[in-house]
Order: sequence, then structure tokens, then C-alpha cells
Amino acid sequence: MLDLIGDSDDADLLKEASEKLEGLEKTAEDIEFRQMLSGPNDNAGAILQINAGAGGTEACDWAEMLLRMYRRWADAHGFKNEVVDFTEGDGAGFRSAVITVAGEYAYGYLKAEIGVHRLVRISPFDANKRRHTSFASVFILPDIEDEIEIKIDEADLRIDTFRSSGAGGQKVNKTDSAVRLTHFPSGIVVACQNERSQHQNKVTAMRVLKAKLYELEMDKKRKERDAVEAAKSDIAWGSQIRSYVFQPYQMVKDHRTGFEAGNIQSVMDGEIDGFIRAFLLKK
Repeated sequence: MLDLIGDSDDADLLKEASEKLEGLEKTAEDIEFRQMLSGPNDNAGAILQINAGAGGTEACDWAEMLLRMYRRWADAHGFKNEVVDFTEGDGAGFRSAVITVAGEYAYGYLKAEIGVHRLVRISPFDANKRRHTSFASVFILPDIEDEIEIKIDEADLRIDTFRSSGAGGQKVNKTDSAVRLTHFPSGIVVACQNERSQHQNKVTAMRVLKAKLYELEMDKKRKERDAVEAAKSDIAWGSQIRSYVFQPYQMVKDHRTGFEAGNIQSVMDGEIDGFIRAFLLKK
């Protein structure tokens, strides 16, 4: 297009050429990014679990903030995502939450988020307006049920049903449609209460169980612990991968790569690609 324009002053053509060039640059960056996703399960969807750590109500609220951040990120990338299980916190937020993220390379991107995330802010729950530090851990598993064979003996499984929790009113499920699976040999317990029917909840819970069993088997085969194993440290001081500081200044810093962002609101709105990219480039 630039060759066609030549020495002319056609503003519309120049604008169109500039826009196309920006699009090509973005495409080239995306291709380069995909080149870094060469792991065996990087192209799979993801199962993301957030657990509140040290900090009480503050930590539960922080877990909900992280959940919102990842769902915003997933929405921006066109990834379907839904909360399949959660445990409400005391007074605010979540003690734990599990979401599925469906989309190509979701796991490849999100594996950069495995670890402990630290929040520093003036607590909205503190009448004296003191600064508090809270922690939450993030675990990511590849959603690869269709690509692996994990045989589960029915005798090794206990299936419990219970009533889904919710916000109240019309949203309360009046039947025992939620499902909890306990796998005796591994001790793994998973639950799903998002779907309306017991059958759908069981299918989703089985998917999460298979992913966890697969990861357990992979851990046994690896001589060196990978990032998932490393993330199982205490959800407290000294183990964080990233700090989100709201006060006295605003800064998000990844301690593994040194990558920083000053616009903390945009990060909490899901703009975390810079952190993911820095981690993958370092790896």
C-alpha cells in the first residue's frame, strides 16, 4: 500500500496503511508468543484454582479480586470461563474457587500464574484504615480429559450430593444437584455446583478429577519438581511470585522476572499479558 501511495498525500490511504501495519505487528507478536508455548499440554484449556491464604477476611476478598482479574483476562482473549466450585469466605470473598477456562493455549498462558500472589493495601474492613498484607495461591491444571486415559475404578470413588450454595432468593438451588467426588487412593476431593443438573455437575467434577490425577501421575515421573509442585509452599510471607501494592504507592511487580506495571487498575481488569510474556521469555 505504501508503494502504491508513492509521493501522494492521500491521508485516507496513509491511515489505512498505518492501521494494517499495526495489525501485522500484532500478528507477528502473537506468532512469536505462540512459539514459546511448546509444552506437551500448552495448547489445552485450563482449570484454575484460587485459595485464600494468610489474612482472614482480607485474604478471602483478595481471592475474589484475583478471580475477577482472571475472568476479565479470559473474556478479553475470547476464552469461555465459568466458576464450577467455590467456598465462600467469612464476611467477604471466597475461601477457594475453581474455574474452567476453555480455549486454545489457555493452559500455556496461565501456567505463568502458578504461585502465591501478595496484596498490600489499606483494608476496607479495618475501621482504623491500616495497611494490610494478604495472600492467595493460584494453581493451574491442563484441562486434557479428551487427550488422556485415566481409568477410575467406581469402587475407589465416593459420590456425595448436596445443595448448591448461592446468593439467595431465586438463585438458590432447591435440589441436591451439587456433586462432590472423593477419590480414596489419592485422597483427592473435587466438587462442582455450577450446573443446574446433578448429571452435568458430575461430568464436570469428573473432568477436574481426571486432570488432577493426571498431574499427580506426572509428578511421580518427574525427578525435578515443576512449577506446580513449587507453588505448594505456604501461602504467606517469602513465597510470593508477585506483589500488588495499592498503598502507599501503586505498583505490580513479578519477583521472578522483575517485570513491573504502574497502572494497577488495568492489571486488576485483566491486563496481565506483559507478566505472562516476561515469564515465558525467561523460561
